[in-house]
Amino acid sequence: MPIRVMLVDDQELLRTGFRMVLQSQQDIEIVAEAGDGVQALEVLATTEVDVILMDVRMPRMDGVEATRRICAQQDATADTGPRVLILTTFDLDEYAFAALKAGASGFLLKDVPPTELVAAIRAVHGGDAVVAPTTTRRMIDRFATVLPSSLPPAETPELARLTEREREVLLLIAQGLSNGEIAARLSLSEATVKTHVGRILTKLQLRDRVQAVVLAYETGLVRAQH
Repeated sequence: MPIRVMLVDDQELLRTGFRMVLQSQQDIEIVAEAGDGVQALEVLATTEVDVILMDVRMPRMDGVEATRRICAQQDATADTGPRVLILTTFDLDEYAFAALKAGASGFLLKDVPPTELVAAIRAVHGGDAVVAPTTTRRMIDRFATVLPSSLPPAETPELARLTEREREVLLLIAQGLSNGEIAARLSLSEATVKTHVGRILTKLQLRDRVQAVVLAYETGLVRAQH
């Protein structure tokens, strides 16, 4: 079954561009479009969607609030439902950060190369988060002004649930390392790292690596450098 994608953006020209790129892929099908968050929620009530490409700034309801509502509904239904990929520009990164906290599975720049767009949709549909190392580091640097300036010590109730090894893995996730890079750094197999990542997400009740990065910075396990 092809991946069912919904495009949410108030600029019809951008939706057309994304649609042209995605329609050329045999495993991706555009099943719906919407011009704002309100319309997106209305469409989702009657349409089965796997992945949503969500703009941030839109009339009536922005992408952050729409993402929050979509992900809240998923929490109530055992995490079944569409995954959200935020579409952003550098000027809107602070909004993308809020959307990631709300449960989005990652974010893309609006000028993302077609191959990366397709790869991101497939990754998110497969349960992964779009947090390429360079993107994560850029996100962290840009969002430093949004994060609390006086963070609590790293020993929080959330982090206390982790073993030392799991905390070590979380630290490297927060620095933007992939499973392969973490495996090399810690002299572990990639399968072992994947197991650690799964346990971290389960213990901290997080849906993916994006939320793990956010938590690591909010708890003070890692701090943005300037």
